[in-house]
Amino acid sequence: DGNRFKPYKECSHECIIKGDSKFLSIAAASVLAKTERDRYMTDLHMQFPHYKWKKNKGYPTKEHRQAIKEFGITSHHRKSFKQLPEQLRLDI
Repeated sequence: DGNRFKPYKECSHECIIKGDSKFLSIAAASVLAKTERDRYMTDLHMQFPHYKWKKNKGYPTKEHRQAIKEFGITSHHRKSFKQLPEQLRLDI
């Protein structure tokens, strides 16, 4: 679902924009992925409560960005995303 995919060797793919509204299998996978992400974020919150992952579910809230300023990033932060406005994007 979407318009971007980083290809894997010998793995054919097709990007389908709004695929979750066109195919039930994509919609079901989307629900499962979001449910798993929420569970994972809750687990991370237990390990690192100052980042408020339980509240933001992986999206950078003002509180989360403040915690990054105070405590830095963890190995769980996506380094391909700009964590703070003043940071440069790291290509990994």
